[in-house]
Amino acid sequence: MLRGFYTAASGMLAQERRADVLSNNIANANTPGYKAEQDTLRAFPEMLLSYIEANQHGRVAQKEIGSLNTGAYVQELIPLYTQGDIRETNLPSDLALVEKEVPVFAETNVKGVLFYAVETPEGQIKYTRNGHFTLDPNGRLTLGGNTVLATTGQPIVINSPEYEIKADGQVYVDGEPTGQQIDVRFAEDVRILVREGNDLYRTADDSVLPSAVGNALINYELKQGYLENANVDIAKSYTDLLTAYRSFEANQKVLQAYDRSMEKAVNEIGRVR
Repeated sequence: MLRGFYTAASGMLAQERRADVLSNNIANANTPGYKAEQDTLRAFPEMLLSYIEANQHGRVAQKEIGSLNTGAYVQELIPLYTQGDIRETNLPSDLALVEKEVPVFAETNVKGVLFYAVETPEGQIKYTRNGHFTLDPNGRLTLGGNTVLATTGQPIVINSPEYEIKADGQVYVDGEPTGQQIDVRFAEDVRILVREGNDLYRTADDSVLPSAVGNALINYELKQGYLENANVDIAKSYTDLLTAYRSFEANQKVLQAYDRSMEKAVNEIGRVR
């Protein structure tokens, strides 16, 4: 009976974690470039139950009762890196990164992903798909205080309200090229990416992703005045969230039933008369 407590409790914890993930996806449904997370549930190893009995001849034999599941848990969270829908904003500082051709990683058969490279105030390189950029008072193209990097590794600086960003990332000011090009980085194996706050990513070993600029195997374009929407499926997320709540409640009722049985066993059956 005590094993039943652990099985039901693990189911409740797993569904609670799943509800948190789905709630976070729904909360970020309007965040540009946000990539939804998917949870993977895995069962704990099953136990094979058996018992030993002696037959009429005194011989001992072992007989199987059956298998017993010991609960489930959330094994890992996997971001879904598919391209989100593109919407027009007409803001010159907004950029949508549109993937056209991106190689598939042979080991996992999963397509790689492209990112903007930004530098934090601490000098660290992070990666993002959020193209909702702004110009700071110094003319630097920024995202939440992080500077957007050019292919040279330097910040993109625009000192005029009249500027244009071409499809390949080249920056023109007052109709003239500035020699700056917005850098786009390529993650061949998405398993090395770690999600951080403010819709930023880093690599697990803090290595630097290679640039996709000039890579003959990669084809993309930047669309000025557009943004990439989050790839969250709102209808499915709400349905999955309701399912998680129902599963949580079912495990909760099982736990309460075990609790009542234990109470009866202690207070009535096990009472010393």
